[in-house]
Amino acid sequence: ILYHHDNAPSHTSLKAMVKLDQLRFELVAHPPYSPDLASSDYYLFPKLKRWLQGKKFTSNEEVIAETEPYFEGLDVSYYRKGIEMLENRYTKCIALESNYIEK
Repeated sequence: ILYHHDNAPSHTSLKAMVKLDQLRFELVAHPPYSPDLASSDYYLFPKLKRWLQGKKFTSNEEVIAETEPYFEGLDVSYYRKGIEMLENRYTKCIALESNYIEK
């Protein structure tokens, strides 16, 4: 299984890396932060933001209770499309020598 995440310290910690190794996941390299390549910025979170628009939360538990069903309700094809878009964005970014490609 290919696994992709950003370079946040919690994702690159020894504990996280050992677990990924135990699960036999193949880690897909992620470059330093780039808005062009952060799938959460261009694909995942904009739709979630619309889902949460106007809702108020008083605790982390309320946020979790609202977002877990949202993500669980998304079809596998939704996530697949995001990964396919990431591949296209990597290709564009390489072709443009890392220049901004958002629009």
